[in-house]
Amino acid sequence: MAQDKDLEIARNVIRIERDALDQLGTGLDASISRAADLIMATDRHVIIAGVGKSGHIGQKIAASLASTGTPSFFLHPTEASHGDLGMIVPGSVVIAISYSGESRELVDLLRYCRSNSVPLIGMTRARESTLGRASDEVLLLPSVAEACPNGLAPTSSTTMSLALGDALTIVLMERRGFSREDFGFRHPGGKLGRSLQTAGDFVEAHPDTMPIVSDDASFHDVIIAISEGRKGCTGVVDAAGRLVGMVTDGDLRRAMLAGKTDGPAATIMTANPRTLAPDERMLTVIKRFSEHRISNAFVTADGKPVGLIDMKDLLAEGYV
Repeated sequence: MAQDKDLEIARNVIRIERDALDQLGTGLDASISRAADLIMATDRHVIIAGVGKSGHIGQKIAASLASTGTPSFFLHPTEASHGDLGMIVPGSVVIAISYSGESRELVDLLRYCRSNSVPLIGMTRARESTLGRASDEVLLLPSVAEACPNGLAPTSSTTMSLALGDALTIVLMERRGFSREDFGFRHPGGKLGRSLQTAGDFVEAHPDTMPIVSDDASFHDVIIAISEGRKGCTGVVDAAGRLVGMVTDGDLRRAMLAGKTDGPAATIMTANPRTLAPDERMLTVIKRFSEHRISNAFVTADGKPVGLIDMKDLLAEGYV
């Protein structure tokens, strides 16, 4: 059956590429450490270059480096030959990728690096190739069979290049002591980045008026505050503005059933509610909401409420 044949082909591709990665891992040597030395020695950008499929891999490596503490960008060799070589300033480090090491489009870039004493790291299978000879450090890729049945389409070679780029990226991350917080700072738009924001960051970005009443507010005023706040709760503060309690929709129902509708907010509130510190990570906030089965909490500073975080908002904005 066609499906059986397709499955056999697909599994064979994965097997071939896995074997290639095994050879890459076995053959790794101190060159990756020396390449990291070259990069750590500069405060300029790391510039990745490559053509064709190697160029696509290079773009990913550049993006990974930039997002993990190593300023980097991708430079297309053809564009480099038409003026973009000016992007390579003294102190930069160039990583050029070519499995064969003989990509014609790289020649001008290699000459420029040599003429301007720009450190060059070559990623290639051939140490004696044009790229290999021009490089200050060679990250050697093993010679392996491509998974393409014709042995032509870059498959195993690009998988190895990508993995080697990832390996170098993580080595540099470790050397820089790059933390989760550093990662979140560079990824504010992603779910992980948002989870590493602080509760203080969240309420600063959501300056909505908090539903707040005084501890002597009437039952009617509490209902109005909860209704207008649209969060299902209101905070209760004392004369000094410190948060002393919270009244939720559930508290209102319980008060009505108990006939406690004539007293002040202090008589129906949940005293000493769970609160959040401004420096708590949103990852921790979400965990606390789940563990304690609460849907909202006030962020307090010196005992005074500075904002409210509501689970519905977290769901709507992709935090959860």
